[in-house]
Amino acid sequence: MEINENAALVVVDVQKGFESEFWGRRDNPEAERNIAALIDVWQETGRPVVFVRHDSKQAGSPLEPGTEGNRFKDFVEERRGKGSGPELFVTKSVNSAFYGEPDLDAWLKAAGVEQFVVVGIQTNMCNETTARMGGNLGYDVLFPIDAMHTFDLAGPFGWTRSAEELTRATAVSLHGGRFARVVSTEDVLKGAGAA
Repeated sequence: MEINENAALVVVDVQKGFESEFWGRRDNPEAERNIAALIDVWQETGRPVVFVRHDSKQAGSPLEPGTEGNRFKDFVEERRGKGSGPELFVTKSVNSAFYGEPDLDAWLKAAGVEQFVVVGIQTNMCNETTARMGGNLGYDVLFPIDAMHTFDLAGPFGWTRSAEELTRATAVSLHGGRFARVVSTEDVLKGAGAA
């Protein structure tokens, strides 16, 4: 797998509020380790990194601005500003990082970025929405499915799906629909030139 020299890493909503019992059972306990490994390689190779934070407008949300839950998890916060390449901080209140401030699409285009990698929380929500929009906007989107996680979810008609089922559904929809290439962290690290 080839990773462009200026491919961006888009780190979505890796916030303390997602550690709350509010969300229920999650999948992929390796997500944080894989996200950290990707940030480290991006920073070491001087590639652009985008840190996205969800500022919920819902009162009492675990991601409400001004609360501890709104803050990035420590392993992300400790890495911010440490890379040798460009860095962007985006805030949003909806699912897509492309509807945040400042304008992600404009920043990527100004930097000549044509490829980006999505990691973070949640697989089937903000990660998937950002990947779909990226695909629609013409980017080559890589989606390392083991560098993210989600939670069990209830839907209409009494239907429920486990986090693992939702992750698989997202992977099939994105990859099969050609919005993104669903890959592994190992694939991306190798393609990015990690030792």
